[in-house]
Amino acid sequence: MPGGSVVNSSRVAEVDQLVRRESADLLAYFARRVEQPADAADLLSDTLVVIWRRSRDVPRDPHEARLWSFGIARKVMSGHWRSRRRRADAVAKLGEELTTVLSESDQGSLLDVRSAIARLSELDREIMRHVYWEGFSLEETSRLLAMSSATVRSRHHRAKAKLAAELSEQGANS
Repeated sequence: MPGGSVVNSSRVAEVDQLVRRESADLLAYFARRVEQPADAADLLSDTLVVIWRRSRDVPRDPHEARLWSFGIARKVMSGHWRSRRRRADAVAKLGEELTTVLSESDQGSLLDVRSAIARLSELDREIMRHVYWEGFSLEETSRLLAMSSATVRSRHHRAKAKLAAELSEQGANS
């Protein structure tokens, strides 16, 4: 725990009991709100981490603790949807940027952006994700990846060119 404080064992037992009691209902809560079951499991995991981190804040009354845990789940779910929107916006932004590189006749190939990205090297995919999905600048991406900014800039430029060429070629083959 931060600051060296320790949660007493009775509190740990109470939080453990809450987690055991509510996990199935929390999982069902998420499963009703997402398309993929794996997403529901991930969201439950994120929620349980928050509950354990905030174990000192868990209400002692079981009913209040249930409400509190679902409040945490709601915030985790909200973060998940925000992240999905940001990712979708970033994909759209990348598509718009690639649109300026592609000719009008190649516009149909934009539907294949994801598959074209998947064919990039892992490092180039990561650079593209940081820039377009996470919204980082090339300089920030270079710091995140512990690489020189010149390397990131050149890899980004080559990856964009490769994506444009692939999408252009797919359009020609359609």
